[in-house]
Amino acid sequence: MRDDARRVRWETRIETPLVVLAVVFLGAYAWPILDPDLPDGARELCRATSIAVWVAFAVDLLVRLALAAHRRTFLRGAWLDVITLALPMLRPLRVLRAVVALNMLARRGRTFARGRAVAAVGAAVSVIGFVGALAMLDAERTNPAANIRSFGDATWWAATTVTTVGYGDRYPTTTQGRYVAAALMITGIALLGVVTAALASWFVEKMSEVQDAEQRTGHEVAELAAEVRALREQIARSGPHP
Repeated sequence: MRDDARRVRWETRIETPLVVLAVVFLGAYAWPILDPDLPDGARELCRATSIAVWVAFAVDLLVRLALAAHRRTFLRGAWLDVITLALPMLRPLRVLRAVVALNMLARRGRTFARGRAVAAVGAAVSVIGFVGALAMLDAERTNPAANIRSFGDATWWAATTVTTVGYGDRYPTTTQGRYVAAALMITGIALLGVVTAALASWFVEKMSEVQDAEQRTGHEVAELAAEVRALREQIARSGPHP
């Protein structure tokens, strides 16, 4: 238990710096995609930044593992962290590098209270849509048959996909682009479910509060009526005054 307390203190202390690093990570991922004519020096800087931040995330995972009281239990609970840290090494898609940052931001999002669920989901939709647009542009831009050739096209495609509208005027033509599209479709459906559940929970909570208020009002009215009856009986027993 003492080790778990140390781990929790570490996670609390390191949480904000890791979120900042995640944003830096996404910036290093986005810059070369948004500016394909980026000089080699700047491109290498983005690559070095991505590697440095990835190392910081790996160190954080190792520290949390070392501080965990039950390491196997911790690894079972942190399986997503392990996978997302391993994916950039496999690198079947460049977008997998951004998954590390998205997972880190998701860890921060889990600290939101239920009352902030909609705001957290809104932020998640924005970040995931942005990364999805970047990934699609990265996959499609060099394909002669592609119809997504600018960040504006990619952003429009991401917006229609994550909201499950799917106009079909912009669509992937490469295998990598289809993988990105499938992931964004699943994410959109999942986030829509979270928003629906959060709103339903909010309505149920408000209805419960109204019912509780009505019950309290009914009890107070009944108590007041009983007091009035008691006063009437007392006055009746005392008889008329001379």
